[in-house]
Amino acid sequence: MDITRFHATFFEESRENIAAMEAGLLDMESGGGGGDTIHVVFRAAHSIKGGSATFGFTAIAELTHLLETLLDEARGGKRTLGGEDISALLGSVDALRMLLAATEHGDAIDQPMLTRVRTELERLLSGEAAAPAAAAVASAPASADPTGWSISFEPERSLFLSGNDPLRMLRELGQLGELKVACRDDALPPFAELDPFEAWLAWDLQLVGNVKRAAIEDTFAWVEDQCKLSIEPLAAAVAPAAPAAPEPAPVVAAVKQEAAAAKPAAGDAAAGGARHDQVETTIRVAVDKVDALINLVGELVITQAMLAQRSAELDPGLHEQLLAGLGQLDRNTRDLQEAVMSVRMLPVDFAFSRFPRMVRDIASRLGKKVNLKTSGEGTELDKGVIEKIVDPLVHLVRNSIDHGLETTEQRIAAGKPEAGTVTLSAAHQGGHIIIEVGDDGRGLDRERILRKAQERGIPVPENPTDAQVWDLVFAPGFSTAEVLTDLSGRGVGMDVVRKNINALGGQVEIRSRAGEGTTVSIRLPLTMAILDGMTVAVGGEVFILPLNVVVESLQPAADHIKTVAGDSRLLRVREDYVPLLDLATQYGLPAARAEAQPIAVVVESQGQRLALEVDELLGQQQVVVKNLERNYRRIAGVAGATILGDGRVALIVDVGSLSTKTHAAPAAITEEYLQGEMAKVIELSKRVRKVA
Repeated sequence: MDITRFHATFFEESRENIAAMEAGLLDMESGGGGGDTIHVVFRAAHSIKGGSATFGFTAIAELTHLLETLLDEARGGKRTLGGEDISALLGSVDALRMLLAATEHGDAIDQPMLTRVRTELERLLSGEAAAPAAAAVASAPASADPTGWSISFEPERSLFLSGNDPLRMLRELGQLGELKVACRDDALPPFAELDPFEAWLAWDLQLVGNVKRAAIEDTFAWVEDQCKLSIEPLAAAVAPAAPAAPEPAPVVAAVKQEAAAAKPAAGDAAAGGARHDQVETTIRVAVDKVDALINLVGELVITQAMLAQRSAELDPGLHEQLLAGLGQLDRNTRDLQEAVMSVRMLPVDFAFSRFPRMVRDIASRLGKKVNLKTSGEGTELDKGVIEKIVDPLVHLVRNSIDHGLETTEQRIAAGKPEAGTVTLSAAHQGGHIIIEVGDDGRGLDRERILRKAQERGIPVPENPTDAQVWDLVFAPGFSTAEVLTDLSGRGVGMDVVRKNINALGGQVEIRSRAGEGTTVSIRLPLTMAILDGMTVAVGGEVFILPLNVVVESLQPAADHIKTVAGDSRLLRVREDYVPLLDLATQYGLPAARAEAQPIAVVVESQGQRLALEVDELLGQQQVVVKNLERNYRRIAGVAGATILGDGRVALIVDVGSLSTKTHAAPAAITEEYLQGEMAKVIELSKRVRKVA
């Protein structure tokens, strides 16, 4: 029997077991784990050992055998797991992750790390005392960090479009040690075909020095999904052990043995039963299959919209049954769309679960006491959004611990508990999810931020509000850190956090009070594939306004529109004034007829309201979001495109971009639209419409 077809299942289940081990060990260290936690950790290690032995993954099986032996002694009452034991076991969890990735992808094994972890486990099992650090280094040179790394870095061509700069990463690497750089330009096209907005170069690097691998990985953390990256010790890499011959026992028998070994102890019967039921009622499906299903449902939504548009011309009296059937189709399509979209939904705990370990490690490195509190872990969000929000959350949590929380001495002097608190929360709010990262630390220093902004030449509004001051930390290159560390202080991060969140259609804002702490709030759409939109006519074209940003629509009286600062206009909405933008002018389209009565749609984005002047409101409908960047290129002011029921292409307005750019430099952004890319996109829309 060819058992290699079961490898993918083994790797997926092993990752879940490793996560369960890590969570259990952290619970035990904090004293919050129940009496059965050690059994959960042991069973997870035992399952990994059994599967790896079955498939011949020797290195994984040998390490988990040591883990299992230590955990079995603790489970049987022969050993009490103290802080040193937990730290060694957590280090083993990291080594298991490394081995699993190396085995799955054929990467080189980090041999020094593996040797260090095995030596520590064997020492604990033998009962030997920990050797002094100097003696350990002298007696075990193989466990020291490598003296250098060989790095291959090949960016994807679209890397620049995400706001990243490869040269910045090379400069950061140069600060870690002696860097030798060799550039590869074999992918460069002829000059006439060269697109300056794409990355064409790759680099072979040698970083010499006693540098932690984690420091190198942190340098590339923002682009790990946008490049081909290889990091190997300069010494000859040790290839993964060749899989041993599979055991003769049938796979079915091996699975049954694993299931029997994984049965809970008597005290854990209820929890074990719940897990068993969950396994029996779930099925693993490849993400590609789910995405294909979602795409088909999207096409069904477009077809349904087309039928609804055509049926509006029919006589209700003559076609009563047909119209009733189309109404039922509309309801069924919406139910099907909601059901299919829910398949891609995952609890936010998928992202939150990695932070307890990270907070523990960072707090230990900084010598701070930190408690992590989470809430709303069951809140569901699209899988693709969760995966892309992890890196921004990592940066925000690091900032909270490094910059936000005071040292123990400072907290005691301020009358606070000696342990700081970092909070992670998630909650639904309308068609959005709100994720917040907060701390009870010192809060943002308003005067220091203003001083740093002035030093760096960052524009500051006159008499800025607190919200405007906090917004300055998102400026590129902004940092208030006096000392560079491997955690922060390089002025790279918060601007990328905002760019990544904006790319997801989200918004980010900061709340802070001196001495009480800081909270960063992220507002994200629940799903990216299908949205409810308001269709509007502008200059002979159709645009879509996402319904979740629309506040109201109205026909303003002439005396409600005021012109200020040249040609800027304000619209009075009851007792408030909001900027009024003519979408036709913004997108370089023909203005409406002079006698036409304009319509204003009030929208809200990033905490700011503005009114958009349109020619006509066409209605509301579900639209399928098509990625404009994938089919054409990224365009400022446009969040995507969709296909209407009559086959026309309509652009989805990026209200947040309009709001930000208009407030920054209205004349400049108008000129950019008039002379730039919007005319090309609209022309493309016309050509696609003709073809359709």
